[in-house]
Amino acid sequence: MTRLLSILTIVIAIIVIWYAGAARMNAQWEYDQAERADKTVTFMEILPNTMAQERPILPAPHQVAEELWKTTVEKKVTSKRSLLYHTWITFNATFLGFIFGAGLGILLAVGIVHNRAMDMSVMPWVIASQTIPVLALAPMMIVVLNALNMEGVVAKAMISTYLSFFAVVVGMVKGLRSPDAMQLDLMRTYNASGWQAFWRLRLPSSLPFLFPSLKIAAAASLIGAVVAEMTLSQDGGLGARLLNGSYYGQTMMIWAALIGASVLAGVLVAAVGLTGQITLKRMGFTR
Repeated sequence: MTRLLSILTIVIAIIVIWYAGAARMNAQWEYDQAERADKTVTFMEILPNTMAQERPILPAPHQVAEELWKTTVEKKVTSKRSLLYHTWITFNATFLGFIFGAGLGILLAVGIVHNRAMDMSVMPWVIASQTIPVLALAPMMIVVLNALNMEGVVAKAMISTYLSFFAVVVGMVKGLRSPDAMQLDLMRTYNASGWQAFWRLRLPSSLPFLFPSLKIAAAASLIGAVVAEMTLSQDGGLGARLLNGSYYGQTMMIWAALIGASVLAGVLVAAVGLTGQITLKRMGFTR
């Protein structure tokens, strides 16, 4: 109950601050309009208008809620004006990029832990790869992938892969190296091969480290998909909605797309977290 009250308090505080910000940022437009009409107005007189502008600088929460209702409930899912339609496109690229990133991250981690040459050569490059801004890298990747006849969802998934694999590599390497020397010595005492030690000791020990990394990777995959969609805007998606809203000054469209992306990220992270809880509980890591 205390936790629920804390969450509600934070949500209410955010909404109050949001309304205050909307009133403050949208007020200048109303003052300018009054000045053109040679009128003198007070802030309280223009306050209702700041909450009902067609193209506000910062839309009020109820305006964003109305936009969400119009683009989800009142539009067919197959309509390109539907937020659910664009969310599904983003989800496809995000999920595919997450699978690719998780697979690549796990494979690299296994190689890094079992091969000293890979540890010394690949790991520094894995770290260095994350220093390149994805906004600068995305257009170049799109050009290269198009030259390789990789377009649409696969091209966007590659950018998601680039952002998501790093967290998996770092978490998985730490997890695979988590067994202590006594445990490894015990496996050698049982005359276990390197692969037997991997499957029976290292891999199970890595799971508590893997799932938190996968949660980060899921959120990073979504960011990659949205950035890619801002480059491939003709394919649709939440990134395209953000871009179109920016082009045409439709701030409510931008905020609706942002909230849609936030909800999608929350669902993905929660799904990975739930899968991790079930898996770890069955393996005896949690009670």
